[in-house]
Amino acid sequence: MATMIQPQRVGSISCEIGENPLWHPEAQILFFLDIPAGTVYAYSPSSGRCRAFCKTRVTGGLTLQADGSLLLFQDGRISLLKLDGSVTELAAGLCPGNDRFNDVIADPEGRVFAGTLGGNGKLLRFDVDGTITEILDGLGIANGMGFSSDLTGMYFTDSTPRRIYYFDYDRRTGELTHQRTFADVPEAEGLPDGMTTDSDGCVWTAIWFGGRLKRFAPDGHLDREVFLPVRQTSAVAFGGADLSDIFVTSASTSVADGLRPAAYDSNAPRGGGLYRFRIAGVRGRLPFRSRLWC
Repeated sequence: MATMIQPQRVGSISCEIGENPLWHPEAQILFFLDIPAGTVYAYSPSSGRCRAFCKTRVTGGLTLQADGSLLLFQDGRISLLKLDGSVTELAAGLCPGNDRFNDVIADPEGRVFAGTLGGNGKLLRFDVDGTITEILDGLGIANGMGFSSDLTGMYFTDSTPRRIYYFDYDRRTGELTHQRTFADVPEAEGLPDGMTTDSDGCVWTAIWFGGRLKRFAPDGHLDREVFLPVRQTSAVAFGGADLSDIFVTSASTSVADGLRPAAYDSNAPRGGGLYRFRIAGVRGRLPFRSRLWC
């Protein structure tokens, strides 16, 4: 089912690579990134204000910490961003052989799964005791992740083969096993990028070059498509007081043009803005919180 919407563009920002929208329930703010600019943005639905909250290093992902601060996964570094705007570097040299982290997610126990980009792409797991475990190697572009409603499975996106995988997930140990394909995106449509899951257990993925979101049911069948007015839709998240606002980041860059579909219209609006809309009856779930360096 295709859904045509008229999303609200939030603020006058234009991100080179807008990414990793994350709802902060206490602050009632959506945080998101412009990755190469190292800018953390903050959008308040109540005031309608969208502002640059912090300017820091190249940052590929962020999680919400147990104490309400933000954990930034950067160019091999991890830093802590407090809500007063102060940034403290916690560790460095964490993804040797790669340029930076790309997309991260906290699990129910406070671990963090983090993709790396550049060189041989990897998926790493950061445990709360400081242990770092390599889960996957040889990836194209490690991207969006999410958990099944019953917390027995984890979704993971590798954008280059245009594939979303599903793993059995052991909440006690953090181990991922029995990797299989959950969904493929047709080459003509673009690349699956950032993702989230909703309260019905469905998977939402943003399609870079495709100007759309795809919603997959838990059994993997395509349930819905939502089209946006820009082509480089990069990530999706739920937020707002009742988690019924759907936020979509986008990108203005041409850095990935070598991967665009053959029929891609290079004159179409690429993106760069943050978009907000609702769909009746659709709500999200709160993000889990990381507990690293706590």
